Amino acid sequence: MYHHILIPITIPSEVEPLIHFGAQLLEPDGEIRVLHIIPSSSLPQVTRDWRRSVNLVVPAHETGASLDIKVDPEVRASADVPGEILESAETHGVDAILMTLRGDRRSRNPFVGHTASAILHHANCDVLIVNRLALAGERVQRILIPSFSGTPPPKAIRVGEEVAVHGHGIPLVTLTLRPRESSVSDEGGTARTPRGLPLVTRRSFFSQALLGRRRRLPELILTQAARERYGLLIVGEEESHPSNPLLTRSFLEELFRSAPCPVIAVRG
Repeated sequence: MYHHILIPITIPSEVEPLIHFGAQLLEPDGEIRVLHIIPSSSLPQVTRDWRRSVNLVVPAHETGASLDIKVDPEVRASADVPGEILESAETHGVDAILMTLRGDRRSRNPFVGHTASAILHHANCDVLIVNRLALAGERVQRILIPSFSGTPPPKAIRVGEEVAVHGHGIPLVTLTLRPRESSVSDEGGTARTPRGLPLVTRRSFFSQALLGRRRRLPELILTQAARERYGLLIVGEEESHPSNPLLTRSFLEELFRSAPCPVIAVRG
């Protein structure tokens, strides 16, 4: 799917799971660039942290070797972490940025103290934000891709396909949420993706009044999707939807906090 993926890394425990997950989205001859940024311009701190960066560089090389993929670690120092990530992405011409969302453990807002929001909305390449680092090691039963427009986001479908292929053909479920006044029938169906994976179509209806309440949309998705028994939720841009409610900062803040399973946000 991607030839060149950039993975910003903060701590050593992120290295292996993110590379493993990124490898699922990598083309056969693709490569991964692991980027660690020391968030300081103070020479003593930069020197200390630079020495410690071996704890990220060595695992990156070892994980790449174990997966037989090219992994190129890089360490930079900058007080502007989002700017440095975006500059690296531009300089190396990456196709996608993959990062986890750790946030500030002292806050209920997962975007506090994190650069994901800036990267998600300012990068010129695809951006994938994973809210749970353990995703790479989990075996999910069903992948759910919600939509308000009736047309599932193409990039979300592609990411879902790649994950499903590595999960030995687990089914994808697209859930279209519509106002009750909609004339669309409630009939779903089952088809196949371009790569031959099961693609189940579901429709669910809700009150028209809720559509304008963006704060309720994450709750609406999770409530309507509860019966699908999914293990992974993928949300993406919906260009055909007039208000494009997904991937706004407030939407992701609530969804990442409330979802009972791993979530991937895909912009691109």
